[in-house]
Amino acid sequence: MSATWDDGEAPEPLQITPMGWLLVLLRAMVLGTLVFGGLVILLLLRLIERPLFGLHRPMTPFITQFVCRSAFLVLGMGFSTRGELMKERGAVVANHTSWLDIFALNARKRVYFVSKAEVAAWPGIGWLARATGTVFIERNPKRAIEQTELFEARLKAGHKLLFFPEGTSTDGLRVLPFKTTLFAAFFGDHLRDICHIQPVSVVFYAPSGKEDRFYGWWGEMDFAPHLLKTLAAPRQGRVELIYHRPLKVADFANRKALAAECERIVAEGHRLLRK
Repeated sequence: MSATWDDGEAPEPLQITPMGWLLVLLRAMVLGTLVFGGLVILLLLRLIERPLFGLHRPMTPFITQFVCRSAFLVLGMGFSTRGELMKERGAVVANHTSWLDIFALNARKRVYFVSKAEVAAWPGIGWLARATGTVFIERNPKRAIEQTELFEARLKAGHKLLFFPEGTSTDGLRVLPFKTTLFAAFFGDHLRDICHIQPVSVVFYAPSGKEDRFYGWWGEMDFAPHLLKTLAAPRQGRVELIYHRPLKVADFANRKALAAECERIVAEGHRLLRK
């Protein structure tokens, strides 16, 4: 989850009215209580869940799902989905617009994000990521075998992993080329024949009167101003997801072919929703 891509266009400057600051305060208080209250309950349940079920998490993912769905109610943002959730073992891949994707993709489907290792050390976000079972990886070829084994253990425990193949967040108006690196793990001897990948298209619609890129987080944008802008919006937009048909890994010759097909499907769904 990072905002490093830049198309050369600057985002709108942050302008918050007195009423906007009141909304920031109210929404931040409710969201903070919701998120960190949910975290406390989750951690308490994990004290029971971990020794009894190990990697399996039969209870705590429902807390994450409830918190994420409730967050859109607090923000006043519309949330809707199309398509069926994947029942097979495997992973979910989606385009990446901003930190709001995490709430959107957790709100309907119980998933475990795959994130770069540095996120684990981030204040606040890192704590939440670790508590909710995020898989942390290092972009180091020497760790490839170890990380494949980690993926295998999590997938065999019934976890649905989720990652963003674009490798960065965007303005939300396009889908960037998918990087193939993480797809390689699913072509291992123990995963290729049992795993599926479900592409998901995620589209954010801006509030009335705002630029189409309102929810996008890209370039050199900092997290705090984007969060403040979102919380201060008197009228919110909405987010819509399409869950596409899962793809069987074994049907593809290699990671490049699988990544290319996932990219095509996600981009096509994205264009459909933005018409």
